[in-house]
Amino acid sequence: MFSIDRWKEILEVLTKNWFRTILTAFGVFWGILILIILLAAGKGLENGIKSDFDNIATNTMFIWTRSTTRAYDGLPKDREFNFKIRDVSLLQENFPQLRFISPRNQLGGFDGANNVVRGIQTGAYNVYGDYPEFIEQEPMLITRGRFINHNDIEEKRKVAIIGQGVVRELYEPGEEILGTYIKIQGVNFKVVGTYRKSSNDGNGEEAQKQIFVPFTAFSQAFNRADNVGWMAITAQDETSISSMKENIVSFLKGQHRVHPEDQRAIGYFDLFEQFNRVESLFGAMRFIAYFVGILVLLSGIIGVSNIMLIVVKERTKEIGIRRALGEDPWSIRKQILLESIFLTLISGMAGITVGALFIYGINAILDMSGPVDMFANPSVNLGVIMVALAILIISGLFAGFIPAQSAIRVKPIDALRTE
Repeated sequence: MFSIDRWKEILEVLTKNWFRTILTAFGVFWGILILIILLAAGKGLENGIKSDFDNIATNTMFIWTRSTTRAYDGLPKDREFNFKIRDVSLLQENFPQLRFISPRNQLGGFDGANNVVRGIQTGAYNVYGDYPEFIEQEPMLITRGRFINHNDIEEKRKVAIIGQGVVRELYEPGEEILGTYIKIQGVNFKVVGTYRKSSNDGNGEEAQKQIFVPFTAFSQAFNRADNVGWMAITAQDETSISSMKENIVSFLKGQHRVHPEDQRAIGYFDLFEQFNRVESLFGAMRFIAYFVGILVLLSGIIGVSNIMLIVVKERTKEIGIRRALGEDPWSIRKQILLESIFLTLISGMAGITVGALFIYGINAILDMSGPVDMFANPSVNLGVIMVALAILIISGLFAGFIPAQSAIRVKPIDALRTE
């Protein structure tokens, strides 16, 4: 393998017919390039879609109330009802597998009437009444100050955490924010923190235009009593929220005297189930990418094997002379195998290089153009590249094995007689 003469011979054989060698190498080059591009595109799509789950705990469900569709326990059909704050403690007592239970209330919205005033500036924003645990379920970066804490809840403090979008619209550049007051539907709240969120769903700007206040202060200021708009429920990591949702819904139906078979009275959205569907989808996409890429690569390997057979046929007389001069059959076999491996490996490495440059170019374009919905950071794992190289070496061995066997089966006297 380390013989200079042997490598000179390999290069001489492969460069004797440049056009044929390039066409042969192109099959392997194209196969590995297609595999890399397919995997990178799939990963970019996966990153883009999964980024929508990055700003919330995936083992979570959201649950809310609707009107009943059946009369039950002396109560009429089409009855409206609300969750109560006591439901939180009851769920915690009866379902110890739950990690966080966050009751929530909401008013306003960016597409509604102006509901927030500061000085002469006004704006329409989503205002949420929340508990401190909610930041664990929907992480956000606190850029200044703090988030809601339990003292705020217990003392019903009228404090607010506002997004960067709210800051831009209600404050002058460089103006002090913490300690100032904003008026939400006529009620003054003191700003104690600012936040920033990431969003890739096309609503990134609106994600910064939210205001969070303590749940208790919200209920008191806006006359919500002990009503809860909806709840965000997160299970412990070792427990799937999907396996618990039916029991949770049944328990809450019992607490609010709802017919056990009333399917409409309580609505819910299982984020964990949706996340698993996305995982399954991208698992299937990865399988398809590998399947298609390997098939294309295999066609290139078959092309290498066929060309090596032609090369052996052309060198029949040369092989006969070498056999007649006493060269060992294994030496001839090794020569053919090395030629096959070298051609396959060089072609594959060229494909990997072009694929890496292609991915780098796509990422550079994405960086210049800004974030793209549902597509981000296409890449291929280094382990995949190493496995691909190993496959190329093994494939090169198989591609050269049949031609090598064909070469050593030729008897020296028959080879010398061949013209």
